[in-house]
Amino acid sequence: EGRASPLPEETPVRPRTWFRLLALFAALGLFFAACSTEDDSSPSDDTSEEDEQESSGPATCQGTPGEDPALEPVGGGEGDGSGLKIGMVLDIGGVDDDSFNEAAHAGLVAAEEDFGAEVRYVEPNEDGSNRGELLRQLAQEDYDLVIGVGFLFAESMGPLADEFTDVNFAIIDDSSLTQSNVTPLIFAEEQGSFLVGAAAALASGTGQIGFIGGVNTELINKFEAGFAAGVAQIDEDAEVDARYITEPPDFAGFADPASARTMADDMFDSEIDVVYHAAGGSGGGLFEAAVDADRLAIGVDSDQYQQVDEATQPCILTSMLKRVDVAVYTAIENLVNDELTGGTPLVFDLENDGVGFATDGGQLADFEDELNDLRQQIIDGDIEVPTTP
Repeated sequence: EGRASPLPEETPVRPRTWFRLLALFAALGLFFAACSTEDDSSPSDDTSEEDEQESSGPATCQGTPGEDPALEPVGGGEGDGSGLKIGMVLDIGGVDDDSFNEAAHAGLVAAEEDFGAEVRYVEPNEDGSNRGELLRQLAQEDYDLVIGVGFLFAESMGPLADEFTDVNFAIIDDSSLTQSNVTPLIFAEEQGSFLVGAAAALASGTGQIGFIGGVNTELINKFEAGFAAGVAQIDEDAEVDARYITEPPDFAGFADPASARTMADDMFDSEIDVVYHAAGGSGGGLFEAAVDADRLAIGVDSDQYQQVDEATQPCILTSMLKRVDVAVYTAIENLVNDELTGGTPLVFDLENDGVGFATDGGQLADFEDELNDLRQQIIDGDIEVPTTP
């Protein structure tokens, strides 16, 4: 009837249509391939960044055990102290506390050897409640110089200095006594702590750093303040977790390694990888925790790398040196040579090497020049270190 017949349902596709479809499929294939390449590359880049972060990781015990002391022992002075009697009352923790008391005793022994004076030390009871009685005992026995090892002696030494005016007294870490027969021996702990804080930040792989203080006092706050400032000098984004074992009037925090161990374990269980202690005899607990966690510890007062066994030495990054031995020795030397000036503090800081940092174990090898540069900036007054947190 003159009308076109409809196409059958399965009309073959013309060749030109095949070519158009093939071109479309090819274009779609290229598109999806490109998307796939982009998707594959992104995780690869992320993984690379993650691997890089993991490779830096937390700081671990990398020190070399068995190194000889790098610190020169105190001594070498001249003078004749024969006939003089020097007495010292240590603080709680005992003469073998591997810290404050041990350093003071080393200065006393060195003075005995160099000057020929008669020396004696006594230890208080466990809670230190008989500090005043021991000072009085030495004063009554006509000792020429009586030394109290720590600021806690100030309360009893003040009245005794007024009573025994012919006896010279010296006290470590307290400048409140102004009698003419009392010589305060004072340290710039914040300066030395600043340098080990910088070392901690340079060594840390996490930017999470810890501080354990023995007792929350103004003196130990100086350690914390300097340490935190040193960390911030290197890495302003780093965080310092500061904790104290006890609060006054409980001073047992200087002789409680078990509590220090618990604190350190908790810190190392987090991202904290370097911990500094200013806790006297409690520091042994930190060192035990560092070994078990394969993390780094910083000692205080003495070169504590030299006071631990070889298994622990690789975990001692450094120690903040507070030369209590030098202070004690200097006070005795001044007495021997009639140069001890009561009422005027003897100050020990970075400039006269009264404080500093230890390098045993080699973990500061890459940082030592930078730390020495910071040391000089503090001496020159270009960096002012805070004394309060």
